[in-house]
Amino acid sequence: MDAQSRGRADEIDPADQWVLNPQTGNYELRLDQSAPQSVPSSRGSGPRGSGARAAGGRRDVVAQNASVASGSRRRTTAPAPEVPGQRSRRAGDASGGRAAQQQPGRRKRKQAKTRKKKALLWTGGTLAFVLVGTAAAGYLYLEHLNSNITSVPDDGAGTGGFSKDRAINILLIGTDKRTGDGNEGYGDRNSAGHADTTVLLHVSKDRTNATALSIPRDLITDIPDCPTTQEDGTTKTIAGSSNTRFNVSLGQAGRTPSCTMRTVTELTGIKPDHFMVADFNAVKTLSSAVGGVPICLKKDIKDEDSKLDLPAGDHTLEGEQALAFVRTRHAVGFGGDLDRIKIQQQFLSSLMRKLKSNDTLTSPTKLVSLAEAGTKALTVDSKIDDVMKLRDLGLELGKFDMKNLTFATVPVVDNPTEKVKATVVLDTAKAESLFAMVREDVSLTEVEGQKKAAKDKQNALLKGARAEASDVRVDVFNGGGPTGAAQKTLDWLQNTEGVIKSANKGNAPAKVSRTTLEYAPNQADQARKLADLMGLPAAALKPGTEDAEALEAMTLTLGPDFKGAGVPITGPAKLPDDVTRVEADKKVCAE
Repeated sequence: MDAQSRGRADEIDPADQWVLNPQTGNYELRLDQSAPQSVPSSRGSGPRGSGARAAGGRRDVVAQNASVASGSRRRTTAPAPEVPGQRSRRAGDASGGRAAQQQPGRRKRKQAKTRKKKALLWTGGTLAFVLVGTAAAGYLYLEHLNSNITSVPDDGAGTGGFSKDRAINILLIGTDKRTGDGNEGYGDRNSAGHADTTVLLHVSKDRTNATALSIPRDLITDIPDCPTTQEDGTTKTIAGSSNTRFNVSLGQAGRTPSCTMRTVTELTGIKPDHFMVADFNAVKTLSSAVGGVPICLKKDIKDEDSKLDLPAGDHTLEGEQALAFVRTRHAVGFGGDLDRIKIQQQFLSSLMRKLKSNDTLTSPTKLVSLAEAGTKALTVDSKIDDVMKLRDLGLELGKFDMKNLTFATVPVVDNPTEKVKATVVLDTAKAESLFAMVREDVSLTEVEGQKKAAKDKQNALLKGARAEASDVRVDVFNGGGPTGAAQKTLDWLQNTEGVIKSANKGNAPAKVSRTTLEYAPNQADQARKLADLMGLPAAALKPGTEDAEALEAMTLTLGPDFKGAGVPITGPAKLPDDVTRVEADKKVCAE
């Protein structure tokens, strides 16, 4: 069907819009649909571009393009027939002259507009082609990055995945397993690796702050039984171990990162959403991808074991030097693992400042290098084994301000059972305070308005008179706390605190996410007293709207955050001064 047989001008065959430009010798897109059409062939229908129609069309096209090139429209030898629905190019003839002669200025302006429109749309077509090609290339690159990712199951040890509407907990594990070229001289030659460096990163629900808890590898703790997916897809439960080093929760006895997750949950009461495992290559490649990590030394460091040899002062480390820095311990402090943790916290703080700097975020080269290094060097759980999922997680983790990121070391003391000090044990009171702060989403740094709001809320709920312990009536339920928690709490309340009007009601009808105390308005004095005794946070208090009847008891339901009778559930408003910590936005020099 040719152009004359169409009922509307905007239905012209796209093939008719490509014409030969005599100035360039190339076919171009003709966008002026009011241009003269070729004379239809007298031979009737036939293949497009053949016979007299094709020849006439080419003559008209040449004439038209020559006119455009010279800046004026000249009439071709064969006048173009009108196309139904199109405006006649000879409409001005009925009034005694050509429109071009009557209004030459208008004609020229229209012509310039047509050329501009043609150029813009031609450029748009080219851009569309480029975008399609770029999208295809981007898809292929994402597939390439996905192929870089190594993942293993979390075996149900995690929460099932991070969420944008709650706090995020990521377990970062550095293993000393010898993997990759150039790492033959590091680690235990015959070992499957250990949880050599472990950091639990907590990002607050409102994304204003974050806390990074370093867990000493030589901490004596209990490792629970760990259901573990085997290579053939079956599940095997690896037996737990009591009073052993934390670092054997990975690699040893066939344990995978999911077992380290379970161990951290047992230790802290905090259940991680995901894990990421880094080997020696991760330190080398990530530090190089950002162009080096700035560090500061107060004194010369020469460590034969880690192969670090640096004078005092400022340095930018990458590759092998960066790895040597995070592994050194004999040349800093007292030469122990706790001193090495300080070095690692300083390095990670500086690395994160570099990652969030404009120098990194505005450099396509560095971003591509980071994407390559990150996907190759890290092993992640199968819930985030996709680049887009990792991107979404990264966007959430990147929302907090660096000045509100604090590194803290789990409080420990030397193992009292050892003559030669090689391991450490929890400093229970201080450690529980730190864990409680993280569980309660309390920042270790001053966040504007946060502490004041929390204090006001707690004062509003707890302000008022307190009943005597002997007048407190409470029924205790276990809604997800440790086995036997309700009875142990009852014994403690009655025998230690004098709350004799209390009763063990066994398991709650349904599990709760956190410990709660429900009470009536006329029981508020009892609730305040019990909150004082048990260290309940204001968020745990759930006042009702109707007064209780005489002798009616309050309801205390113990949740997963309950750590034991007499152990406060609430997080302190301030971290003890002697708990080791590093604020990520401050430059600290190793010594």
